[in-house]
Amino acid sequence: MNSRQDQPTYPTALGASSLHTITLLGQDLADDVMGKVGFGELAFWLATQRRPTTGEVRVFEAVLAALADHGFTPTAIVTRLTYLSAPDSIQGALAAGLLGGGSRFLGVTEDTGKFLHTVLAGIEGELPTAHSDWDKVALEVVQNRRAENAFVPGLGHHVHKQGDPRTPRLMQIATEEGLFGPHLALFAAIGRVHPQVLGKTLPLNGAGVCGAALADLGLPLQLLRGFALLARTAGLIGQLAEELHRPVGNDIFLSVDLHNESVDPEPYPYSS
Repeated sequence: MNSRQDQPTYPTALGASSLHTITLLGQDLADDVMGKVGFGELAFWLATQRRPTTGEVRVFEAVLAALADHGFTPTAIVTRLTYLSAPDSIQGALAAGLLGGGSRFLGVTEDTGKFLHTVLAGIEGELPTAHSDWDKVALEVVQNRRAENAFVPGLGHHVHKQGDPRTPRLMQIATEEGLFGPHLALFAAIGRVHPQVLGKTLPLNGAGVCGAALADLGLPLQLLRGFALLARTAGLIGQLAEELHRPVGNDIFLSVDLHNESVDPEPYPYSS
């Protein structure tokens, strides 16, 4: 029989428990974390394994607030409908909504952060400092995307066509905290120059500016969508709480079920 010394070990700097204590990030959970560390600060700390500054917490929590809820989006609707179908499975309803976080909803945060980071990584020498220099970089970026017939992530919004109110506010908060970094600078420049290329003005959307802000905080790019989902979890809990006393899920279901139209089958076309 193998001794305990022969067993594999799995080191972690996150949570660990013993008979009388629980540690988290090297801190005593009960004495040093509970009641002393806010959830936003803790989430940042868990993701980076370094304690954030007060300014970083403010920007990070502003991002979480910006992404928490945005009305009856598909993620909110599917959460309510899943709860209607399986009220015994709160986790299923939440999971259904979170699984809908993709390229059209919530995923823009990750897409924008990664896109901006790729552009910045390709700049030779020192990064620009003046608006005019950032504008030159941004102009080339938008021209290249136009030539590729590709969208610029974070540019445009289906509702806030005259400007997303989250964007200037988050930029203001980042500036106040001294955390307006190169990702936000490039994103802002794209907002200034894109009409020259596209011939129309599109808003910098809130999900995109959140991605830029998170990237400027130095958070792992691979986790940016995870932070968007963290924020949306709170929003989906709110959707479920409202569904409990002001339900609309059944009405949404019936609006489709009672108004469907029967048609003859038509084979779907397949391309070779």
